[in-house]
Amino acid sequence: MKLWLVLDNIRSTYNVGAILRTAEGLGVDKVILSGYTPRVHDVNLLPHLRDKLDREIHKTALGAEDMLEIYSSGDIISDISKWREQGWQIVGLENNIENVPIYALNDPKLKEKLTEKTVLILGEEVNGIDYSLHDIIDLFIEIPMKGQKESFNVSVAAGIALYELMNQEKAA
Repeated sequence: MKLWLVLDNIRSTYNVGAILRTAEGLGVDKVILSGYTPRVHDVNLLPHLRDKLDREIHKTALGAEDMLEIYSSGDIISDISKWREQGWQIVGLENNIENVPIYALNDPKLKEKLTEKTVLILGEEVNGIDYSLHDIIDLFIEIPMKGQKESFNVSVAAGIALYELMNQEKAA
């Protein structure tokens, strides 16, 4: 499976760094930063601000930020439309959404729904994926919870979802 990862409106530099490290370790092909997600090596920032963000992201990325292909999207909706035309399936990691089919990562039917070219979208730490993206997402997935909390930290959720997606065996 070819897998791209979108970090849309992730607030924390530490979450961004942790996700980059996990993405590199699991073989994600490309990471796309969109919305107000902190950018690594952002040439559009003043040098002292860029250095500060780079240091904070590096604390948890530990060099993975320099090993990955990272793209900064200025218009994620337009980019997603282009990727869909190129045959990429758009998957959102979400929970507690209504009126939309959502597949648990451990649902055997999920294997039948996934394609070989997948873009996984992660949204803001508290509110999730921006509603403006919901209509252009092909498939929503969730991590089944067993405790009383209803969600994981976004960096932990990213690790669980990426691992499961990268290890899905296609149905025969």
